Amino acid sequence: MQNYMLHTLQRNDCRGREYMYYICLPTVLSFFLLPPVPQALSRMSWSLDLLPLPPCVELGGPPFSGLLWTLLLLFLWYCYRVGSDPPSCRSHIGALKSGSTLSALSRSTADPGRSAPKASPAIAMERGEEEEGAESYLTPVLSHAPFPAQATAGSRKLYTALQEYAKRYSWAGMGRIHKGLRNQARMSDRSSIQKPHLFHLPDVPSIPFFPRDAHRHDIEVLEANYSIILAEFQAVYQRGIDTKLGWMYQGPKGQAVFPLYNAGVCVASNCRACPYTYRTLLSLRTFISSNSLGAAGFWVLGPGASLGGAYGPTNTRLRCHLGLQTPAQCELVVGGEPQCWSEGHCLLVDDSFLHTISHNGGAEDGPRVIFSVDLWHPSVAAAERQALDYIFSPEQ
Repeated sequence: MQNYMLHTLQRNDCRGREYMYYICLPTVLSFFLLPPVPQALSRMSWSLDLLPLPPCVELGGPPFSGLLWTLLLLFLWYCYRVGSDPPSCRSHIGALKSGSTLSALSRSTADPGRSAPKASPAIAMERGEEEEGAESYLTPVLSHAPFPAQATAGSRKLYTALQEYAKRYSWAGMGRIHKGLRNQARMSDRSSIQKPHLFHLPDVPSIPFFPRDAHRHDIEVLEANYSIILAEFQAVYQRGIDTKLGWMYQGPKGQAVFPLYNAGVCVASNCRACPYTYRTLLSLRTFISSNSLGAAGFWVLGPGASLGGAYGPTNTRLRCHLGLQTPAQCELVVGGEPQCWSEGHCLLVDDSFLHTISHNGGAEDGPRVIFSVDLWHPSVAAAERQALDYIFSPEQ
């Protein structure tokens, strides 16, 4: 009985709007478009042949009248199609369905011996679609599992930042980030060839070296400006490697960095020393410039120096290496795959894999110099990039 009343309400609500479209509207239009019916015809029975139509001698009366009737019928059919499924009707039906479902559940709870009425296939299908959409959209919110107790203080701080971001904006698109923060503790404990120590975004396809097509625009921009970037580096390098001049010693002995961006913060004095390189950075589409996961600068590795096995902080970025000075005895091994730099060309590296760097040349070969830029991983969505900018903001 309840299903019958529900379907009756649905049919009556929608039919009322359909009647308004394909009966009332044509009637009003005919009142304005057609000439008035003579008084003599109003008191007698008349057929369609007696309906007065505007005279059209040039186009031929009867054929033109038939054309008008055809257009009128097409207009009625169009009004029927438009009014058959109005949006407000659907929302009202959804409210009725939810109300009837709740009432049925309450009656079945009050009376255990009485089973709840089964919904029709159409209603069940629509309800299933709504529930699937709600699950995918609200998965982080509806998850009642507590945050892992073994999580580090850093992971808890990142999770708190994610919650603040979701309150300010939305949970939409945050499922992978939420899952990654919860599983970070287990990621740090397992032995793997890919083990980012700060944040791992799940379900991201990863390989040690990416093809040029992953960031073709940015690679072409960097390679086109190779000569000017090299000239600005040589001007800085000739002044000497000194911390007072903006240089940093990082990693093994013999490796120095002249950063333009360090952990998402622009180093203003170094950018002023390399203005054209700085403008080139700003022209890149996927450069990570707003969070602590991103950096850019000149990396110098002296002869005989090497970097042992290390992991990068995250798999949400790719490091783009533009070779400036690359002696033949230099080698980069990422995830067990060896590669060599080439002057004027770029390598796209996922440094979340285990990687080693070595310079086995002599003093006569000079240092190995690359211009390193952190770019977004192509599989990280725009909403996730915005959230990661907030979570890993330099102010956090």
